[in-house]
Amino acid sequence: MTASVRAVELAVAAAEAASDKLAEDILAFDVSEQLAITDIFVLCSASNDRQVKSIVDEVEARLRELGERPVRREGERQGRWVLLDYAEIVVHVQHSEERLFYALERLWKDCPVVPLPEAVRMGREGPRATG
Repeated sequence: MTASVRAVELAVAAAEAASDKLAEDILAFDVSEQLAITDIFVLCSASNDRQVKSIVDEVEARLRELGERPVRREGERQGRWVLLDYAEIVVHVQHSEERLFYALERLWKDCPVVPLPEAVRMGREGPRATG
């Protein structure tokens, strides 16, 4: 079993939204073989609590444009690790320190990586263009 086309569409939109708010180290894993509850995990990092909130807001706005609302949201009060559950995808927006400590990508390293657009990958790998 692999992630649905819709799940990939939502994951890409979430990754692009996170990238627009300068999220770092954006990754997406197809976890559909290991988990029955979702198809894709999207992971990204932010350097401070305010940026975590900004990324979360942008992801929610972008996915709302696609007709989606989270079925569950956790961690907003602390602003260190916010989980947005859209059923088909789960978006993890983590403060950089939490990302390093919990290392979710290490837990899911055996899962296939979902390809993300070049603009998202470039944002992760190098300096951002401005303007």
